[in-house]
Amino acid sequence: MELKFNRKRNLEERLEFVRLYARWVKSVSNEIWSKQQAEFINSLMQNTKNFKLSPEDYLRMKESVRRIKISLQ
Repeated sequence: MELKFNRKRNLEERLEFVRLYARWVKSVSNEIWSKQQAEFINSLMQNTKNFKLSPEDYLRMKESVRRIKISLQ
């Protein structure tokens, strides 16, 4: 079974999420919004400790992918 990625549908879903989130941010107080953002950012920062790649390894990997994409053009 082949799964196909529908770029247009994916883009529409992402844009709808952004619109929904923007409406929510506008409808709640800054205190509530900023507290949730802080919790989210803090959890991302905490999770970086579980990430096995060093920043240098990650950048090397991204550069390799970039070179492959360029060579395929």
